[in-house]
Amino acid sequence: MSESLKIAVVEPDRARAIEIIDALRADGWADVTVIAEMSSLARKLAELNPDLVLIDLSNPSRDSLEQVSAASDAQGRPVAMFVDQSDDEMTAAAMAAGLSAYVVGGLTPDRIKPVLKTAIARFQMMRQMRRELDAAKQALVDRKTIDRAKGMLMRARAITEEDAYALLRKTAMDQNRKVIDVAEALLTAAALLK
Repeated sequence: MSESLKIAVVEPDRARAIEIIDALRADGWADVTVIAEMSSLARKLAELNPDLVLIDLSNPSRDSLEQVSAASDAQGRPVAMFVDQSDDEMTAAAMAAGLSAYVVGGLTPDRIKPVLKTAIARFQMMRQMRRELDAAKQALVDRKTIDRAKGMLMRARAITEEDAYALLRKTAMDQNRKVIDVAEALLTAAALLK
């Protein structure tokens, strides 16, 4: 993500919104749209589909955090929230909502660029970690499926585990498929024959 981002700024105060837009443009971000009302946040964000969401709230509530998280698809894009004051519970709720940055102490123009850069970097890091976690979970599921298929072959053909895996691998290579695909097909066929 770079300075060519499409940014949605959630700010009900017009004067403050202009100040934020000016600061963003001064930092090289020109594609900025302001959303003034929280009530239409979900619809507006769906229409805009911004790359990044910047939210300025003086006193967020748990409800507003949940609304922001759901509306902004915090898992799908960086979301930076600036608040004037907070407590430990609200900070924890902000992190649980998936915000990329939760900055207490209000928004000042000189803080916008470094906070957004940090939010983008944190978002990208968390997205990579989610992908790696999903891949690890899938690898575990695949491993269990392959083990079940090997067990079925071992019982049906009275062969060793190594031979069962070699048979799965050879079949996969012969059919230009993945071992997991062959294992799943074997388990599906066996279930149909029961």
